[in-house]
Amino acid sequence: MLRRVQPQLQAAKAAFRAQVRLALSRLPADARLAASRQLVARLCDQPCWATARRVLLFAPLADEPDIWPLVDQALLAGKTVALPKFAAASGEYVAAVVQDRARDLRPGRFGILEPLESQPRLPLGELDLVLVPGVAFDPRGRRLGRGKGYYDRLLPQARGIKCGVAFDLQIVPELPAGPRDSKVDYVLTPTRWLTC
Repeated sequence: MLRRVQPQLQAAKAAFRAQVRLALSRLPADARLAASRQLVARLCDQPCWATARRVLLFAPLADEPDIWPLVDQALLAGKTVALPKFAAASGEYVAAVVQDRARDLRPGRFGILEPLESQPRLPLGELDLVLVPGVAFDPRGRRLGRGKGYYDRLLPQARGIKCGVAFDLQIVPELPAGPRDSKVDYVLTPTRWLTC
């Protein structure tokens, strides 16, 4: 039975990915920028951002909210900032500390900016807040990623609050999910802070 369910689940996820990516491609650049600024401001108003001392952020892709200002704000506030770094030996992502965006980041294996190999690692169990990208989220905290499962393996190891980050059009009523799909505690959009 599992063999029949898995292809159906993958097909359902692929359909959602295609639908959301199409909607994202139609979002004008100026609207994307304005929404990103609104999202950053909304997070800065949340108590979990104010109290977090060790945060795992992410390098946004072109179709994701631009959260780069949070890196700079967190560093100015004295927070320990980490970004995902692909560890080739394990085939998984780890958290690596960033102290200067211009100096400490280079394109990684998938073309995404990552901390240099020389940057110290931050144990996932020491995080206070993890910002999580995704293609889509639902109000129950289900997340649809890009299909490789990297965050599904990272999130169970991470301590602290897990917060999905998305544009409003990326929130859907219900996502298909399997037993290995990790959930988030909250979802942040430019107009909402959803408790999952």
